[in-house]
Amino acid sequence: MHVAIVEDDINMRKSLEIALGEYEEFKISTYKSALDALKKIDSSVDLIVTDINMPGMDGIEFIKKLDGQYDIIVITGNATLSRAIESVRLGVKDFLTKPFEIETLVEAIKRHDKIRTKVKESFEKIDSTKEENGDFIASSPELEQALTIARKAAKTDVSVLLLGESGVGKELFANYVHKNSPRAKNPFVAINMAAIPENLLESELFGYEKGAFTDAIAEKKGYFEVANGGTLFLDEIGEMPMMLQAKLLRVIQERVMVRVGGTKELPIDVRIVSATNADIKRSIKEGQFREDLYYRLNTIPIEIAPLRQRKEEILPICEVILERVTKKYGLQKRYFSGEAIESLMTYRWPGNIRELISVVERAVILSDTEAISKEDLFLESRNWFSS
Repeated sequence: MHVAIVEDDINMRKSLEIALGEYEEFKISTYKSALDALKKIDSSVDLIVTDINMPGMDGIEFIKKLDGQYDIIVITGNATLSRAIESVRLGVKDFLTKPFEIETLVEAIKRHDKIRTKVKESFEKIDSTKEENGDFIASSPELEQALTIARKAAKTDVSVLLLGESGVGKELFANYVHKNSPRAKNPFVAINMAAIPENLLESELFGYEKGAFTDAIAEKKGYFEVANGGTLFLDEIGEMPMMLQAKLLRVIQERVMVRVGGTKELPIDVRIVSATNADIKRSIKEGQFREDLYYRLNTIPIEIAPLRQRKEEILPICEVILERVTKKYGLQKRYFSGEAIESLMTYRWPGNIRELISVVERAVILSDTEAISKEDLFLESRNWFSS
């Protein structure tokens, strides 16, 4: 790890160079001033340790000039609360007051290196699996296992049931199955059962004939016909009324359907992917879901772990969202402070990836500085959701 020390006091500078040089994992460079460092420092540096009170250019101005390109630890013998706050908002990882034990500085450096290594490994994994994993931004053992099952299922026409909490990315998985299947060039149609009123759901799914009801002034194709030859994703399948469950079961078994108000059987070639965050087995016991339909839909179940069990994915996803939002709205460059990263990694994310996207988008837009702070995330106010 390449550490740059920026310190105008020659004795302090030499002492740090010698002390840190005792650690084989550290490569040390030293600079007598911020101006000297700005001229000579390069991209090989992983972390900068800098004083604040220096002649010519002080540490705060130096940090601003670096524009978030490096992670920084501040050391100072003349600390003030205002300067500490300002340095943290500029993205400083740690703020140490002189005199300090060298072990304290080493611990801070290693803490940074651990975070940096995790992020690097995550992005390397993204690059190595990008083609295979499609639209998935990051990877974890739990995600890899689910994707492996999805790839195998995609090669067949069997029904897939996606299980997991709200917001874990079930529609993304359904799309992944479709894109990796022989049906990829045909339609992918998604429908959320919970979002359509019960009295309209049958006609939305199966379509209707002209004159089937008062407002049926012309025939209309349902989602099954629109998705013919492709994949139909039935989200929140546990919300489907019992009456329609029987009709869906017949369509799956017989591969034919009848529009509302019609008598003609229409051949249907659709691959079904369904999803739920409900306890289907409990619904079956309570008589709210047909057991025979469950087994038809559940040929290959895929359990998608919640984000709190896939923490390797959090920072890479955040970085991608940050880049997308700043480009979309023409905002200045943003980065996450050390405290913000810690908050992102320790929060439980009850809303999973959907919540993560919302939190980061808001923080990027509302942050008054380039460094997105812990406070910008507003995660403490969300903890009541997960308590």
